Amino acid sequence: MPGRSGIRARGEISALTRPSWEQALSELARQHASVSYVELSDVAFVDVAGVTALAVTAMNLPDGRVVVENPPPQLPRVLEMFWPGLDRIEVAL
Repeated sequence: MPGRSGIRARGEISALTRPSWEQALSELARQHASVSYVELSDVAFVDVAGVTALAVTAMNLPDGRVVVENPPPQLPRVLEMFWPGLDRIEVAL
């Protein structure tokens, strides 16, 4: 993403796209500074496994946080259900 560390996804994050999603998250973790961005305004759906990959990536960062911008509505609900209080991820609606 121009001017900041992060990735942008579009479409759906599901079993069919999970390998690409996990590869993008791995690249995000490699390039992570104190804040990394994940822009999801063009994502219509993300499954629980996709949210899990995001949460695990954030938890494994040495420091800082991941800001998730404009996620589909199920992403914050899944985060709250399975990882309440995970302060490594900030959801910006």
